[in-house]
Formats: sequence, C-alpha cells, structure tokens
Amino acid sequence: MDYPCEFLPAASLPPARHPLLQHLGETYVSETNKTAAIWTELRDDQLEFRPHPRSQSVRGILEHQLLSERRFFAEFLGVPEPPVEAVLPPAPSVQAYVDRLVELARPRVAAIAAGDESYWLGEVAFFDVRRPRIWVFWRRVLHTAHHRAQIGLALRMLEDRVPPTYGPTADVTWTGADPTTTLDAARRTGA
Repeated sequence: MDYPCEFLPAASLPPARHPLLQHLGETYVSETNKTAAIWTELRDDQLEFRPHPRSQSVRGILEHQLLSERRFFAEFLGVPEPPVEAVLPPAPSVQAYVDRLVELARPRVAAIAAGDESYWLGEVAFFDVRRPRIWVFWRRVLHTAHHRAQIGLALRMLEDRVPPTYGPTADVTWTGADPTTTLDAARRTGA
C-alpha cells in the first residue's frame, strides 16, 4: 500500500544492528507517517472539538500523543529526548503539531536502529512493573494507534475525510484494495 504523504521517508531508515529487529524502525516510521497523515486532515478550528463533554478535545489528544511518546522513549526506553518544555509547539495549530510529531520522531528512528538484542530484551521499569524494552515499544505503537483512531473518529463526526491507515476507508480506496468485509474475503488462505 502506498500512502500519498511520507513525512519520514522509509528510504532514510538506517539498518538495524540485527536484521531481525529491522521491523521495529520500519513500524515506527510507518506508524508516525500514518499518524501525521490523519492529523493533517484536521483544521485549526477543530482543535477544541470534543465528541462528548467528558472526552478530551482534539488538541488534548494531539498534546497527549506528543507528551506521552516523549515519556515512553525517555523514561521507559532510555532514549535521549528534549526537555518536556520543548515538546509542545509554541503556537497550537494543526501544522505545528504535525511538524512537531515528525521532528521528535526523526532522532528516535536512529535510536531504534542502534539497539541490539540485549538492549531490546533488557527489562526496564514500566510504571509499576518491569517489562522488556521491546514489549514497551510495542505498547507505544498500540497507544499511538489508539489515539490515531480517536482522531479518525473525530474527523468522521466532523464529517471530514478519514484517510487510509491500514487499508481503504469510506473516503479513500484504490484499485487492488481488498478489505476483509465479507465472509468470502475472510475465508481466503495462503498467498
């Protein structure tokens, strides 16, 4: 699947120290690109939208994503990160949040590639438990996907376009797209 926007070029991804770990950097780049693509569908006048009074605003979700990703990489993975005060953009706009997401991700890609087996399998504190770094990394990916889905839902409620992330959407499809929405599609096996 080709995406129209590539904020972090896949070609710039450094090779992992161990080939088995290459998928970590590839996944992080891909997930960052998908998140940035979803965010770019927003408009500045939608940043305060909340689907329910007890829900976070769109702006709150974007800020949480930036801050929590910084915390995951700094505290739990031991990756050098900028000071917390430098994480959020000085002026809240959709483009500023997208730019900051991509800027913060760039050096993380190199750190991900630099980790060897002992680094990724080493246990670290994760809140009140200990987990291998690779487990924490995948938890981060899932956390990001969760918040990206929240923004996708907000876009749908705002009657705006929802771009593809893992396949076609009601708004965007292409020749060769084969979403599993029928029993026949779900029955398929093999390559």
